Amino acid sequence: MAELKISFYSHSLIRPVSFKMYMPNDTLAQENNPHYNRKCKTVFVLHGYSGHGSGWNRIYDLGEKYNFALIFPNGENSFYLDSQSTGGKYCTFVGSELVQYLQKTFGLCMSKEDTFISGLSMGGFGALHTGLAYPETFGKIVALSSALIIHRIAGMKPGEENQFANYYYYRNCFGDLDRLIESDNNPEVLVKKLKQQGKNIPDIYMACGTEDFLIEDNRQFYQFLSNHDVKVTYIEDTGSHNMEFWNKYFAKGFAWLAEGN
Repeated sequence: MAELKISFYSHSLIRPVSFKMYMPNDTLAQENNPHYNRKCKTVFVLHGYSGHGSGWNRIYDLGEKYNFALIFPNGENSFYLDSQSTGGKYCTFVGSELVQYLQKTFGLCMSKEDTFISGLSMGGFGALHTGLAYPETFGKIVALSSALIIHRIAGMKPGEENQFANYYYYRNCFGDLDRLIESDNNPEVLVKKLKQQGKNIPDIYMACGTEDFLIEDNRQFYQFLSNHDVKVTYIEDTGSHNMEFWNKYFAKGFAWLAEGN
């Protein structure tokens, strides 16, 4: 893989930003590999809470195997949502501004069939929300151990907190928590709107470990998608909220992305 670190000025975040990109260029990986008989696809990979925009060896190998350019934006701890605060439009940054930058600068993301979004934990939530917010941009979504915490934090009051963060953090990310359930920051609302508008919804691949503290949230969202006739592949397997599970299911999820491509 060719590793690039790219900096530019973001109008969504009102500051210079940088992201990492990995391009498949290993000629040995291309030999007798049918995925190199077509042009390169692009996969956004969104990190989790307290993480940063970077990759790791096993996911680079998947990029080489499937001829995927991998994009690692830094979403801070934003849940990849557009905050009401100035310079906090992370959903716009990932789903629109960064896509346009890649189109103009590298000729990537030129169609939804060539553009996918994935993530783990907070990034799994971000992949689902961003993919649903920009259904004409992203053709498929891979969401692992997704932090689908909307129903946990809805209605939280000042002074309250959980083991991860307090009311003020969630208020900054998600907006008015008393109105969160019916807001566009809730992926369920985006699904309902797309259905009402007769728009296509990206195909979705979800996986979560049965020992993961987020398993019930993932089950609930899968049931919601099924009830609304959304095309979703949902897998539960032994595992927890850790890299062992994510390495296994990024491999399976990327194989799913490559199907038919």
